[in-house]
Amino acid sequence: MKITKKIEKALAEDRCFWSFEYFPPKTETGVINLFDRMERMYALGPEFVDVTWGAGGAQSELTLQICTTAQSVAGLETCMHLTCTNMPRDKIDWALKNAKEAGIQNILALRGDPPHGHADWKAIDTGFSHAIDLVKYIREQYGDYFCIGVAGYPEGHVENHDPEADFTHFVEKAKIADYCVTQLFYDCDIYIKWLAKVRAAGVTIPILPGIMPIQMYGGFKRMTALSKTHVPPEINAALDPIKDNDTAVKQFGVQLAIDMCRKLQAAGVKGFHFYCMNLEKSVRLILEGLQFVAPIEVAKPLPWNPSLAKNREKESVRPIFWRNRTRSYVLRTESWDDFPNGRWGDSRSPAYGDIGGYAVSLKFTPEEAVKIWGTPESESDIRQLFSAFCSGNLPALPWCDQMAPESEPIKKHLTDANLKGFLTINSQPAVDGVESTHPRFGWGPRNGFVYQKAYVEFFVAPEALDKLIAKLSRNPFVTYYAVNKQGDLKTNVQSEGPNAVTWGVFPGQEIVQPTVVDGTSFMAWKDEAYELWNQWARVYPVNSKSTQVIQHISDTWFLMNVVNNNYRLDEAAIFEIFN
Repeated sequence: MKITKKIEKALAEDRCFWSFEYFPPKTETGVINLFDRMERMYALGPEFVDVTWGAGGAQSELTLQICTTAQSVAGLETCMHLTCTNMPRDKIDWALKNAKEAGIQNILALRGDPPHGHADWKAIDTGFSHAIDLVKYIREQYGDYFCIGVAGYPEGHVENHDPEADFTHFVEKAKIADYCVTQLFYDCDIYIKWLAKVRAAGVTIPILPGIMPIQMYGGFKRMTALSKTHVPPEINAALDPIKDNDTAVKQFGVQLAIDMCRKLQAAGVKGFHFYCMNLEKSVRLILEGLQFVAPIEVAKPLPWNPSLAKNREKESVRPIFWRNRTRSYVLRTESWDDFPNGRWGDSRSPAYGDIGGYAVSLKFTPEEAVKIWGTPESESDIRQLFSAFCSGNLPALPWCDQMAPESEPIKKHLTDANLKGFLTINSQPAVDGVESTHPRFGWGPRNGFVYQKAYVEFFVAPEALDKLIAKLSRNPFVTYYAVNKQGDLKTNVQSEGPNAVTWGVFPGQEIVQPTVVDGTSFMAWKDEAYELWNQWARVYPVNSKSTQVIQHISDTWFLMNVVNNNYRLDEAAIFEIFN
């Protein structure tokens, strides 16, 4: 969807809206972490995100990969930056062609900075001299397919020493574009005066002020010096006494951004573009401070982030197993001809991509993994790690990098289950018809009601499994699947059909069943789940006790999922099986 359509909708609803900017990380681990962060930040409700291009297109392939992943995996409406600095025409053609094929419909057209190692910008043969040339070229080649954004400079472009000529050039460019995002600034009065001048010149497109929260003192000074941004003296005076205290600087940066946005709001501004520097916390705190809460249908249209890939636009059902590894699920199903819509049934392709077709890996380097998980040497050590994660005292496990917010009410039960030797990796509590706007469990359109069955997925030792199955056989409401690494399956499920574990009832439409437990999918997921044990074991020396205990669990324990189909019981009911 075009960004301008989303802006029009927000303005028609008389609500504020916001967007985030990211840049391509320099390392593979950084890219994986960025994908995870983008998925999490979806819940903050940005109308769109954009991804920078890099001088001279130095990171063009990575930028396109991040944009494509943001669209297809994280479900974020994405805008790709495109610069024309030292960019031959064929490279621009390549970028636009691939963007369109990926379903990206938004481009931020920029002249850009000189490539690394070059002090000055220079036009090249068959290249472009100014951003307006790029805007015109995109229009010539693609008509109105792309929504084209341009940059605005409230304090004037740093390289143009004639303010009036600079302003005239901006107006000319803006009048053929669809929207504008501005350079960072810290003096709101300058922006407000500039905006009034722009409107008086006949520019009517949406203009979003660029807000860059101060993260570190040194970075702030370098950035403002490079862009020659005016910093009001009271900001420098407030920062100087705390410049060596990173925490205090971040806190000041958050409050400053809140104050700036409030002043802009008072002047009639509705939209804000945050340069988040690939960081999450400051932007989240700013939105909380402003009480900017996206409508539930924007922040959570389904229990999982719907893909914006063209071939998946009708997809509305997924198995629960990949809840914490969305990118993996999308990659393993990308070759499907059709995707489940309304029901998980015959419309689904029968085959998942083999895990050998792409890399199943930890989201951390070996050094980071050891720092997080230490060197466990016994099953008891492993239980303690899983328990610490569930209680909020460990940042991640190989299978998940944060607890789902909806699992908050069952954290204690999960912690206790892990201490007893049931190593949990996925769960949800029972929910009996809460309103779809519920802050923790809500999703989908307003005026609806949502439900879910209690679910827990865990690794269990074979001797404990036999006792557990005997206990479960006495409960008619419970269904389960258990499988080991070798593929030996145990289940009490009689039918081959899926079991809906999340559903919603909304005005004027059929019951929506977006999350299911499905036997075929569980068998596909188990290969990935066990491979993550192998990846964890490889962090340590081959013959170490850590490798041996991790490999032993991987080789002998079962992966099990349990559903309590009586969703009307309280949140603790399913955990009675572990007593």
